[in-house]
Amino acid sequence: MLVYHGSISKIEFPNVSFSKKYLDFGKGFYLTTFQKQAEKWASRKADRVESGIATVNVYELNEDWNDFKALRFDYDNEAWLDFVCQCRKGEEIYKEYDIIAGPVADDDVFKTINMYFRKLWDKTKTLEELRYYKTSNQICITNQKAVEKLLTFKSSYRV
Repeated sequence: MLVYHGSISKIEFPNVSFSKKYLDFGKGFYLTTFQKQAEKWASRKADRVESGIATVNVYELNEDWNDFKALRFDYDNEAWLDFVCQCRKGEEIYKEYDIIAGPVADDDVFKTINMYFRKLWDKTKTLEELRYYKTSNQICITNQKAVEKLLTFKSSYRV
């Protein structure tokens, strides 16, 4: 399967150690199956860095994850909400998995999640509100061995 990573440079050899910790699925190398989403991520990153050039990296992702511990969220449900909130708080539950896949809590979605985070809404209300957002996907590879075994760099291009 083709996957994309938005960045400010060409990344032939991804390294999970360069990731930030407080992301949806914790620290890891993030990918998506949506090319436009990766382009958006690349543009945002480039806007934040003076010398950044929005770049999308394209990889082939081997879908045989049998040798790795994977967690998949098919949609934004209660388990997904709890997991994202824990990771966004800095809890390292993501370390239990090599690969985590599921919906993205982008800026709009996170505004809703933040209402739950701040205890203004309960889970039911939060999940009910999330149904109004068009979600996209993300795949986070937290284990460097998984990156090396499952990802093959194909190309990169400037946005």
